[in-house]
Amino acid sequence: MVRQVQLYDDRLDFLENKARGPFGDYTDNSHPYVNRGEPAYDFFGIPVYSPFGIGAGPLPTPAFIEAALNKGFDIVTLKNVRTDVFPLNPYPQVRPVDIPGNLDVRPGVKVRVADKYTDRLAVANSFGIPSVSPAEWQPYIRGAYKLPEKGQALLVAFQGIARGRGRDDFVQDHVHGVELIKETGENHVIEINLACPNEGEAVLACFDTDISTRIVTAVREANPDLKFLIKIAYFADHEQLKGLIKNVGGLVDGITAINTIPTLIVDKDGKEVFPGRPTAGISGAPIKWAGLEMTRLLKQFREEFNYEYKIVGLGGVLSAADFHEYRDAGADTVMAVTGAMWNPNLAAEIKASL
Repeated sequence: MVRQVQLYDDRLDFLENKARGPFGDYTDNSHPYVNRGEPAYDFFGIPVYSPFGIGAGPLPTPAFIEAALNKGFDIVTLKNVRTDVFPLNPYPQVRPVDIPGNLDVRPGVKVRVADKYTDRLAVANSFGIPSVSPAEWQPYIRGAYKLPEKGQALLVAFQGIARGRGRDDFVQDHVHGVELIKETGENHVIEINLACPNEGEAVLACFDTDISTRIVTAVREANPDLKFLIKIAYFADHEQLKGLIKNVGGLVDGITAINTIPTLIVDKDGKEVFPGRPTAGISGAPIKWAGLEMTRLLKQFREEFNYEYKIVGLGGVLSAADFHEYRDAGADTVMAVTGAMWNPNLAAEIKASL
């Protein structure tokens, strides 16, 4: 069985983790990973030692960023920030789940929580993408940008706010959010999350081709030289994905896929696990197939439309073998979240395999 407490302690609320973490081996900085030679890979214009890092989610403060860099993760992502304060979902926010094989993504499928985490990690997440105010997170970004050294890079993730303000305001919220991030310095690489529920919207933003196109177009028009990516979810409808890529693939610098996959979560008695939230996002080994499928499709559409966007593969990366599967599928960069949370040596293991 894998150790339960590493980067994040699921026995504590997210805010307690943020204040007290990181945990486990991530707190041991006595022997930081030492990169040697010259960076041989590129991350949106930044030379890096490896095309591997930690995706948006488990690194909410500079302390977490520093811990990840010290463990050899060369690309680190500061957790999603918003243009305004946004609440955290009530505890619990993370639970192990029991999924023997691949996640079944058909509507109505229920997944049961498990008693413990195993080496084949399968996790249900329900945070709600909380955010502090820009006055608080802008110093986080300034502090985080001081931490990467030669061959390392910081990515900042942004999440829009809808709150029933209307589609035009939702688009402009993204433009405003990017400007708030840019106020913290220069040469930013920003990831815009279109793959999580946006309150007041019927579907994920990435499944609404019109709103996604409007957001990407508005951000690009306001920031012609900005390096930015969009993060998308798993598309069961490949033609719908193709339509989205046709519209935005020539405007973005990169596309990250995938986010967690929303699924109904129940306990052993069939009752709700996360209060008031019947669904939660599944991450870990059971969604690797979906991330690889999306990586292959993004590569196919990039070639078909003659676009130049980079592909960031994400989902179920728990080992060096998983990393190489994503690279073989077409990912320019590979990231982990769940795998990195439970295995602080993951980056070192992957570097040893390069």
